[in-house]
Amino acid sequence: MRNFRSSVLVVLSLIIVLNVARASAKSKVHIVYLGEKQHDDPEFVTESHHQMLSSLLGSKDDAHKSMVYSYRHGFSGFAAKLTKSQAKKIADSPEVIHVIPDGYYELATTRTWDYLGLSADNSKNLLNDKNMGDQTIIGVIDTGVWPESESFNDNGVGPIPSHWKGGCEPGENFISTNCNRKLIGAKYFINGFLAENQGFNTTESPDYISARDFDGHGTHVASTVGGSLVPNVSYKGLAKGTLRGGAPRARIAMYKACWYLNELDGVTCSFSDIMKAIDEAIHDGVDVLSLSLGGRIPLNSETDLRDGIATGAFHAVSKGIVVVCAGGNAGPASQTVVNTAPWIVTVAATTLDRSFATPIILGNNQVILGQAMYTGPELGFTSLVYPEDPGNSYDTFSGVCESLNLNPNHTMAGKVVLCFTTARDYAVVSRAASLVKAAGGLGLIIARNPGYNLAPCSDDFPCVAIDYELGTDILFYIRYTGSPVVKIQPSRTLVGEPVGTKVATFSSRGPNSISPAILKPDITAPGVSILAATSPNKNLNAGGFVMLSGTSMAAPVISGVIALLKSLHPDWSPAAFRSAIVTTAWRTDPFGEQIFAEGSSQKVADPFDYGGGLVNPEKAAEPGLIYDMGPQDYILYLCSAGYNESSISLLVGKVTVCSNPKPSVLDINLPSITIPNLKDEVTLTRTVTNVGPVNSVYKVVVEPPLGVRVAVTPATLVFNSKTKSVSFRVRVSTKHKINTGYLFGSLTWTDSVHNVVIPVSVRTQILQNYYDEN
Repeated sequence: MRNFRSSVLVVLSLIIVLNVARASAKSKVHIVYLGEKQHDDPEFVTESHHQMLSSLLGSKDDAHKSMVYSYRHGFSGFAAKLTKSQAKKIADSPEVIHVIPDGYYELATTRTWDYLGLSADNSKNLLNDKNMGDQTIIGVIDTGVWPESESFNDNGVGPIPSHWKGGCEPGENFISTNCNRKLIGAKYFINGFLAENQGFNTTESPDYISARDFDGHGTHVASTVGGSLVPNVSYKGLAKGTLRGGAPRARIAMYKACWYLNELDGVTCSFSDIMKAIDEAIHDGVDVLSLSLGGRIPLNSETDLRDGIATGAFHAVSKGIVVVCAGGNAGPASQTVVNTAPWIVTVAATTLDRSFATPIILGNNQVILGQAMYTGPELGFTSLVYPEDPGNSYDTFSGVCESLNLNPNHTMAGKVVLCFTTARDYAVVSRAASLVKAAGGLGLIIARNPGYNLAPCSDDFPCVAIDYELGTDILFYIRYTGSPVVKIQPSRTLVGEPVGTKVATFSSRGPNSISPAILKPDITAPGVSILAATSPNKNLNAGGFVMLSGTSMAAPVISGVIALLKSLHPDWSPAAFRSAIVTTAWRTDPFGEQIFAEGSSQKVADPFDYGGGLVNPEKAAEPGLIYDMGPQDYILYLCSAGYNESSISLLVGKVTVCSNPKPSVLDINLPSITIPNLKDEVTLTRTVTNVGPVNSVYKVVVEPPLGVRVAVTPATLVFNSKTKSVSFRVRVSTKHKINTGYLFGSLTWTDSVHNVVIPVSVRTQILQNYYDEN
């Protein structure tokens, strides 16, 4: 018996060992990053990648089978199917910077441009001054494009820019003639996704294995950034007007690297596919790259391939391409902003000065204005109910929107239902409306945080959002009235005053969790209820157009503005464009009213909510001074952050030795000053370059944070034909004797015409320094 048990144990041990061996030998896509390419011939670069793989795998045939992508235009590297041991072995090669397993990113109007001062009717503004961005090419990395949308018509559009080297890649339901003089490029990247999702059935998937967009997100983004003029667009009778993108004559190149799985899992974008898309966009000649996607907290370092967007963006920016990214939708919590590398323009989202007011009239003639997108007929006076058991003081859930299914149908049949929710996801509203409708109810009033997303309910069922205060007023009316009734009228569109601008609740907030001295987000733009084109799969019977919300919608607004600025200033660096939009931004709304930040409670917005402020395109065209940066400044940042010198050298393509002591991150020439750990006093340096009149004199104006001293030397900057750039020093000291939260101020250079404003954020951290020193 003992021998039998021993034999069984031996067999089980062998099975376990074999299973472990099989698991360790399983191939998975890995990204092998080699940094700046060492040869200009892309075929030579790819051959070097195959040789490296051949040495590892033993044959050229195995190397070709393993290879998923060769990155050979903007930078050098490849994606290949490797086992863990193979990945470890190749990572030990001296020319390799990083090897990581593939991973995934997630997806982050008629009124927008008038609101930002870029009306097409004004012949003297930035939009018309530079022919609406003609000759600028905007690359969009997203879920693809619906080329038949009217937003991509090329009526009146001139020849394709001569610097374009890309093309239109055929695929499922997509042919080369789907491109035109507006949509000049369309490519798709799925190899990384397929290698990691081998059970994915391309024939059964609703998505198209081509650049065609099933999800609709990419089409929306592309039409927002550079859609052509489309007259007489409306969404369910709301938000009527001429629809266009920010730069309606700019050219669009779509790089599809995000794939729709199913309704439950949504869209996914693999690191390897995104990096290949960036690599191709660099080769093709785009001027601006717009990415409405990103990762999650915790962040990875900028030289870590797990932040492939940062790595790819570094190479794009070093070649003069402006990279604009969504800041994320994890707000209003602090330290949630993503895409924080200092070479990326990171965008937050605000509301527009537009409201969809929906009158709710109670039986006591009290009128309450809710928010909805209801365009059906008026619902006359109807019984109003809050589903609860008055005799059961412990019945606290039946009036919760998520728990309406606990109520018998007769409770809601033929009535308008009031419910409360703390959930952020608008799907809660949709599900609650479906439950009420299925029970025979006639409408839904939902009390929720007023900053959360607004969307129509299916079949134009009346579902009206109100805040908790108004919800409580209606609840008391129900409880203390014998026969409560309510009337719901169709929604009405209000624009301009008195509708205030707010940083959206969902918009991710600073400070930057990886490098707090780098202010993020950089800038904000409208990103709530943005009307733009979509695919027929998502148009909700709205004629090919839909309203979406997110920093995904705000990022292309900034990309469109930069495309216009690029036409005006073709020689500016990417950092110059960032500086121009940050230093000229509105810190109020366009009407001069304060911008508030939505969250658990509204507060006045600060730089961690909106960066420099709300983009002001007209002012950004002539900023006066810029805080410029180039590759050397980014190297200083990487040194200050403590990255390995060999990794930095491979990233930038030349031998780099960091100074000793290492440079201060506070001296990086950003259009902002953020000091996360001030104890006593610190001095930092900035340099400004004159891009205005040659002979200019600027004087400094400081609004110091509360309890903080800010002294600037010199206090006057003089520019002439020989002196185009001037450095100044800023000495910052604290009066506080305790640890504080962040306090905010500003530093302005003014010549009485231009006001060049940068935000100043300071946190006193005496206790932390005390522990560091003891």
